[in-house]
Amino acid sequence: MNLTSTRPVIVLLLVTLAVSAGPVAWADVVTDWDATVCDLVAQAKLNPAAANRVVTIVQTAVYEAANAVTRRYPPGSLRLEAPPGSSVEAAVAAANRATLAGLVPSQQAAVESAYQAALAKIADGPAKAAGIVVGERAAAAALAMRADDDVASAEAYRPLTSPGTYVPTVIPAVPTWPQRKPWLMASPSQLRPGPPPALSSEVWARDYNEIKAMGRKDSSSRTPEQTAIARFWETTQPSIYHEVVISVASAPGREVTQNARLLAAVCQATDDALIAVFDAKYHYNFWRPVTAIRNGDNDGNPATERDPAWTPFIETPMHPEYPCAHCIVAAAVGTVLEAEIGSGEMPTLAATSPTADGAVRSWTTVDDFIQEVANARIWDGVHFRTSTEVGAGMGRKVGELAVARYMQQDD
Repeated sequence: MNLTSTRPVIVLLLVTLAVSAGPVAWADVVTDWDATVCDLVAQAKLNPAAANRVVTIVQTAVYEAANAVTRRYPPGSLRLEAPPGSSVEAAVAAANRATLAGLVPSQQAAVESAYQAALAKIADGPAKAAGIVVGERAAAAALAMRADDDVASAEAYRPLTSPGTYVPTVIPAVPTWPQRKPWLMASPSQLRPGPPPALSSEVWARDYNEIKAMGRKDSSSRTPEQTAIARFWETTQPSIYHEVVISVASAPGREVTQNARLLAAVCQATDDALIAVFDAKYHYNFWRPVTAIRNGDNDGNPATERDPAWTPFIETPMHPEYPCAHCIVAAAVGTVLEAEIGSGEMPTLAATSPTADGAVRSWTTVDDFIQEVANARIWDGVHFRTSTEVGAGMGRKVGELAVARYMQQDD
């Protein structure tokens, strides 16, 4: 784990551009478009869960379109076929355009501009025309497959209160996510863990006192490096994880369908991870550190002393604490990347953070990456240690489901 000062200037420039200026020519048309998609969902100001849903549908369509053209892997779930000689670049561009047009209409002008710029690089002719048709068919099929998946309109969260008693009036994030149909899991509750630690337990006291010291806004126990890491992982948009994936996808010798498959697998694992974690969050409805620590005298544990003015380092996310969502996503992504590399050497993983003034961090192993995310959420003051461990364990299981579906195929 290290900061940008140890990395070549060109890496910093490229990674920063990917976040701030849209598409950068990382490796191929698939990864170029992925940078554009991440930028567009950020511009659309979607919440992180909704943004992940969008990019997953997009990347599923992209993989199906690319694979229909190249036929590198067995046919996917959409069972598409493409005429021989179809342009994979046109197919990928058309799949991105059509799915984004349906999912983020507020960004229609930007989507169309990116699409026309992509088509301008492809020679006119039958191959280009055929590729466009394949991409549009893939997008239509992917959108149809998830037509019943937009459950936002079903939101009917009931705040916990007693008649006449005030409670905060902001509705928590995506309480309908447990109603979504997963990509890989059999049901949203398939990986639901056991309950959080009992408030009378030693584990609870350990978790409570660790975050009370390390996660408070003005903590004297947190080092400057830990504070920088906490700020880095305050962001929750898909782009930070996609840049980690691009660290693998941009390695020399990779092929466009291979990268499309990798992104589809990562995105489906990430989206299912969020479905699973919100199922558990709203099932257990466990309190956040700021609530627990300001009520430490009411938990029945003599080892948890109340701090009536405690505040976390970052703003607390608007959903229940257990388990950790960042942790489940990081572990799901890491598990897919490990399977993709196999016995080969893992390239240095890197990402930039918009909540840390564009700072870049890097990791030489997946385990280092996953552990840093877990520690960051404690140092942020928003997650207990047990929650990070349980979240990472769930993420590994989701990642394994994606590996079983996508990575265990003969090329």
